[in-house]
Amino acid sequence: MKFIHMSDIHLGEPGVLVEGLDPHERLQRAFAHIAENHADAERLIITGDLTHWADPAAYAALQDALETMPVETRLMVGNHDERGAFLAAFPDHPRDANGFVNHAEDLSAGRFIYCDTVEPQTHAGHFCAARRDWLADQLAGCEKAYLFFHHNPLHLGDPSSDMLSLNDADQAPLRELLKQNRDKIVHLFFGHVHEPLSGTLAGIPFSGVPSTLHQTIPNLAPSDVSPMAAMDPAYRVVLVRDEDVVIHQIPFAWDGDVAMHGNDWEDWAKPAE
Repeated sequence: MKFIHMSDIHLGEPGVLVEGLDPHERLQRAFAHIAENHADAERLIITGDLTHWADPAAYAALQDALETMPVETRLMVGNHDERGAFLAAFPDHPRDANGFVNHAEDLSAGRFIYCDTVEPQTHAGHFCAARRDWLADQLAGCEKAYLFFHHNPLHLGDPSSDMLSLNDADQAPLRELLKQNRDKIVHLFFGHVHEPLSGTLAGIPFSGVPSTLHQTIPNLAPSDVSPMAAMDPAYRVVLVRDEDVVIHQIPFAWDGDVAMHGNDWEDWAKPAE
């Protein structure tokens, strides 16, 4: 199975720059790259921060962009989104019995579980008891699960970004739920941090994807501000093969030189003087 993981596209109203960049132009380039190279993917999953200020025009622009996307897409909300505005723009989007944008589906590789970590008026993540109960039910009914969050569900050791992770009160009970089900959770994916990240949470592999817009520079020092820069954006291509998961980072906006090398021994020989 192949699927695409993308996050933090941060659309504003068309024509409005965000952090000095045009998020719509970036998204157009990313979508065009996927359509040209990975139209065979089973899903494109965008793990939140679909907009920067939850403008209705930004959600409408995303609707328009998705019309030409050949890959079936799943959307999630992030702290820069507003749940009500998102559901007004996408009224048929699934939600759980409590109104959270939680949903799941069974695909060829297993159950894909999309978790809503948004709480109004805060950039930190929340995953309350009602949401944990929903997740427990989804995990109970499957053999293999792939989990998707917007917020990183654990502290990363970078004090400024850790202020915006899943809140401390929800981290411990979520960790316990994940530990109880780690024999069936294959991988955990998130966005939010605007960094290429990987590691384990309670023995479960996780990965965080860069933004399609601006990136965070981790400094791992005590601070209450996050350094950001217009470094290269990326999305991820995830390949699931039986017991294996392989993740490729795709620098879709690179427009510099590209050298093409063969794979024979002689192709890498030192040039003759």
